[in-house]
Amino acid sequence: MPAPDLARTSEGKAAEVERLIAPSLRAMGYEIVRVILTGNRRARLQLMAERQDGRPMIVDDCVAISRAAEALLEVEDPISGSYELEVSSPGIDRPLTRLKDYTRFAGHDARIQTALPLDGRRRWRGRLLGVDGDRVRLETDEGEVAVSFADIAKAKLILTDALLAETPLAVEANRGID
Repeated sequence: MPAPDLARTSEGKAAEVERLIAPSLRAMGYEIVRVILTGNRRARLQLMAERQDGRPMIVDDCVAISRAAEALLEVEDPISGSYELEVSSPGIDRPLTRLKDYTRFAGHDARIQTALPLDGRRRWRGRLLGVDGDRVRLETDEGEVAVSFADIAKAKLILTDALLAETPLAVEANRGID
């Protein structure tokens, strides 16, 4: 079983923001998927979160997260200057930022990019097979590869019909249909 705390959801100043707001969001029933701080003159703080209960995010969830984050950030003031706060759900073709994401979405197609070349490559595309320890397994056209989670720079799901069919909204809409 992989360690649930292995994640690469943010870095730099964004990681500081995540450490500040994550406990409150967790207490509210949300989990951070990714935090990104971009821009120089007018910074943008992008906060991507999902519900811990697995239900789809709605606008009210984003509003609640935004209010909680704004209150914490106003008190602690970790970002100098003005910035725009943007709160969203990860979406269907979501980024994979935590080791547990690779287990959760096993069977679905993904793109993985490593920070440095491994066997002469930095990019892979294929079907997620889950994890083995801290290694992400992926079935590609060339065969199975196992990439250390620590070597992954970024990864995301690829939008497919199978992925769409498993989204909570699609499952709920098809409930009761034979």
